[in-house]
Amino acid sequence: VDAAVALKSQGCSVQIWTAHHDPTHCFSETLDPDLHVVCVGDWLPTSVCGYLHALCAYIRMIYVALYLVFLSGVDYDVIFCDQVSVCIPALRLSRRRKKVLFYCHFPDQLLTQRKSALKKLYRAPIDWLEERTTGMADMILVNSQFTAGVFRETFGSLSRVRTDVLYPSLNTAAFDQSSAEAHGLQGLLPEKTSHVFLSLNRYERKKNLGLALKALAVLRCSLPSAKRAAVHLVVAGGYDERVTENVQHYIELKELAEQLHLEDCVTFLRSPSDSLKVALLRVSTAVLYTPSREHFGIVPVEAMYCSCPVIAVNSGGPLESVVDGETGFLCEPTADSFSKAMERLIGEPQLCRDMGQAGRRRVQEKFSLQAFSDQLYEYIIRLSQ
Repeated sequence: VDAAVALKSQGCSVQIWTAHHDPTHCFSETLDPDLHVVCVGDWLPTSVCGYLHALCAYIRMIYVALYLVFLSGVDYDVIFCDQVSVCIPALRLSRRRKKVLFYCHFPDQLLTQRKSALKKLYRAPIDWLEERTTGMADMILVNSQFTAGVFRETFGSLSRVRTDVLYPSLNTAAFDQSSAEAHGLQGLLPEKTSHVFLSLNRYERKKNLGLALKALAVLRCSLPSAKRAAVHLVVAGGYDERVTENVQHYIELKELAEQLHLEDCVTFLRSPSDSLKVALLRVSTAVLYTPSREHFGIVPVEAMYCSCPVIAVNSGGPLESVVDGETGFLCEPTADSFSKAMERLIGEPQLCRDMGQAGRRRVQEKFSLQAFSDQLYEYIIRLSQ
């Protein structure tokens, strides 16, 4: 979506083609009538009895590609293919061969577990297909230096293929326009709350959201009893009832909060609105970013733009977005390490303010939509010539 918005700002004519678009559960930018979203193939299943998610995703994307090439009648110069590479061969079937740019967020085969022989057998052709089709793109972009390294390690046959880094951007205008009025938070937090810590991630197990809960439990043990009531954790993130893992993990986290006796100091939010998300970022003492080896992660960038320090795991994308000791803290993925950083920000309000200001400057300089737009537009022009 950011790529589409960025290219439109450069004067390009842009269409988004997808297999699913729900106007009631989508990025707000896609509701703009000037950004044309075409949805085809939503009738195809996303899974079979709760299984075969990857295979179904591949089939849906191949259908979208074939529809675009053979049935749409749309004239285009360059195709920007995001995340799923399997549709690239279909996109190359056009009689008027157009260039394909593939944006790799992270190798899909590394985002799934293989606990059984049957799962390994199922994934083998899918993994092979991912590597083979990725190499068929005319240009490959990755979202961080970390992802570039993982790309070379994972796709052995593509180790010599050039990959350029295009950091994801933040549409700062959308954040500036979002309302952060106090009424959006009324009734959400206990009255005595003066320190809010925010976990902002999808309800997925790989995001390690339980670490935020465990860190809060350790922090409460180290604080005087009089200060404990002032600290509150908000766990907010993307939630889709159609996704079994979202439903299951939400319940698991609620149960973990009960086990840690945190029911009164944790609030769980599912798919908060953009304005509420911005309001939370602006009032939070820090964002707790718990995934390990995350390929990039836009949440730390969003937090820094809202002048909110980031406490993140010291691996993956945050090593490139967060400056340790300047815009936040990079910590070991343990409750003790996170809780110490949280306690320091509670005890040093000036440090918290300084980190917030430094983070906002860093986003404006390195991760703005304008910087992303200019770089992406150069790649598009290069391919279209």
